[in-house]
Amino acid sequence: MVIIGKMFLNKGYEKEYKKRHDELWPEMEKAILDHGLQEYYINLDTDNNILYSFLKVDSAEKWEQLRNTRICKKWWAYMSDIMETNDDGSPKFIKLTEVFQLSR
Repeated sequence: MVIIGKMFLNKGYEKEYKKRHDELWPEMEKAILDHGLQEYYINLDTDNNILYSFLKVDSAEKWEQLRNTRICKKWWAYMSDIMETNDDGSPKFIKLTEVFQLSR
C-alpha cells in the first residue's frame, strides 16, 4: 500500500530537519521497519516549507499501529519544535489524493 501526504516544516529549520533524519535513532528505525515499511521518502519544497512524504507499507493497519508505540511518541516530541503538530503531538499530516498513476 502506498501513502502520500504532506507535513509542514517551520521556517528556518530546513537543515535541522535533515540533520535529525540523517541521525535517525536506531530504535525508531527498527520500529518503522517492524511496522511494515518497504520504502519511505520525504521531500522538501523550499518555496513553502511543505514536506511531501511517500511511503510504501505492507498494510495501512500495521503502519497505523506505529503511532501507539513509546518510541514514536518520543520521536514526535523531539520533532515538535520544528514542525506543525496536532494536539496529540503527531505531525500534521494531510493525505494526498491520487489523481494519476503510470507504471510499468
